[in-house]
Amino acid sequence: MLPRAPLLTARLCLRPYELTDAGPFFTLLHADRPRFRASFPDRLQAVRVPADATVALRAFAQDWQSGRFYVFGIWHRTTDAYLGDICLMPQAKAQAEIGYYLAAAAEGHGYAREALEAVVAFGFGTVGSQRLLIRCFANNTRGQAVARAIGFQLESSPKRPLWFRNADTPSNIRRFWLTRDSDT
Repeated sequence: MLPRAPLLTARLCLRPYELTDAGPFFTLLHADRPRFRASFPDRLQAVRVPADATVALRAFAQDWQSGRFYVFGIWHRTTDAYLGDICLMPQAKAQAEIGYYLAAAAEGHGYAREALEAVVAFGFGTVGSQRLLIRCFANNTRGQAVARAIGFQLESSPKRPLWFRNADTPSNIRRFWLTRDSDT
C-alpha cells in the first residue's frame, strides 16, 4: 500500500481526501454539475446529495489502500481553496489513466498543468507506471492543450479495413499517451 502523502507544487497541494473534505467536494460537484455531466457521469451519479460525498470519499480511501485508484483533491496552498480533483488509475501492463477536473473559477490559471505534472511524476515514480493515458473529448481543446504541454502525444487513429469505412465515424474521444522514456 502506498502512503497517503500529499504532492506539493509551487502553488498547489494535491492530497488524498479526508472525510472532512466532503462539504467542499460536494459543493464543487454540485455547482459545476452541468459542465461535468458529459465527462464525469459516474462521479455525478455517485454524488447526488451531500451524504453521498462522504460515501465517495470513503470509497476513495479504500481504493487507495487496494491500489485500484489514487484520488487527490487539489487545494491552493496560499488560500486553502478547493480547486478540483485529479486521479490516477493503474491498469494492466504498467499503464495508468489520469483524469482531472477543476472548478470553473479555477480554470485558466495553469492549475491543471501544475497538478498534472505532479501526478505524472507520481505515476512514473511512486506507482511505477511505464505509460500514462489521458482521454479528452474532441471539443475539449483546453484539456488537450494541458496534455500536450506536459508532453503527452495524440494517439493516431487506427486503420480500418476498407469494408468498414462507411460504418466508421470519427471518435468523439482523443487519447493522449506519455511513456516513461518520454517523461519531461
